[in-house]
Amino acid sequence: MRKIGVEEELLLVHPVDGRPLALSERALADGHADHLQSELQQEMIEIATAPMRGLADLEADLRGHRRRADDRARSLGARTVAVASSPVPVEPHPSRGARYDWIADRFGVTARRTMVCGCHVHVDVGSREEGVAVLDRIRVWLAVLTALSANSPFHGGLDTGYASYRSQVWSRWPSAGALPVLGSVEALDAFERELLASGVLLDRGMLYFDVRLSDRYPTIEVRVADVCMDLGDTVTIAALVRALVETAAAEWRSGAAPPVRSAAALRLASWRASAEGIDGSLVHPLTGEPALAIDVVDALLRHTSEALDATGDRQRVESGVADILRRGTGSERQRAVHAREGSLSAVMLDAVEITAGRIPMGPL
Repeated sequence: MRKIGVEEELLLVHPVDGRPLALSERALADGHADHLQSELQQEMIEIATAPMRGLADLEADLRGHRRRADDRARSLGARTVAVASSPVPVEPHPSRGARYDWIADRFGVTARRTMVCGCHVHVDVGSREEGVAVLDRIRVWLAVLTALSANSPFHGGLDTGYASYRSQVWSRWPSAGALPVLGSVEALDAFERELLASGVLLDRGMLYFDVRLSDRYPTIEVRVADVCMDLGDTVTIAALVRALVETAAAEWRSGAAPPVRSAAALRLASWRASAEGIDGSLVHPLTGEPALAIDVVDALLRHTSEALDATGDRQRVESGVADILRRGTGSERQRAVHAREGSLSAVMLDAVEITAGRIPMGPL
């Protein structure tokens, strides 16, 4: 069974009105926060699990990290919250350091105003050759994960009209988006060298593709999901990513060719998932045409069913997906709270309590 690990980006916010607070430097200052890492803005922190095989272990590790992060925030008069963009208006404070300074200088307002929180899932691969084969075969399915995790309908005090506005913000980076079909390790290396030779990017860490092969660890990193309010949704997304990786590797071993879909077409599929989430239509990964989101999600479950059976995750994942489809994603929850309370601060504070596991994600 392949190990999986999860990174979650969280916001640090005021416990009364939900305003994001620039506290990450203080949160990381005294050496007692080894479970936390800095991010692009000082209003953000990141937690990361150890690599795990069992979903129960992954969930327990995530829960512990969320609790410790929130305890740390409380010690500074703040809370942590898993929303993918801030409903409450904020002027971000860029993190300091040579790398962050370079990025801010190079990318200007894109760097200074980007304050969105994603969920990145890492999955073991056996070799770089297998890794590239996986890259080529899972790319058409990734927009479905964006839809299932959508948790950023508000941004800068406005309803954006999107389910995952984080995806729109992130797409402003010049290296974000879908990879082409590569076919070999040599092609991947040549592709990355070509991009880095432009001088636009600082290093490989700025290759912000939807999915990428790590140069430090034998892992695939899938980067398309919004951070999820509900911890169970995070585990569901992580398990689906592992099943997609295993399914793609099995297809490669059997000699099956990857689906043919251009990066431009996948950008459109990503846009539609960002706009409509699970409430409307998605671009079907196998046909390239619109289909009801519920039918596309069902196709994803059928596509990964053998891998889910092999890991023993099928019942857990099908139940988790059914929960999302029944009560909605974080995007629906945020809009429902806003409709009831008429306050974006209330939206943020409701999300704080769900992030901490104090209230469920169920219907209001």
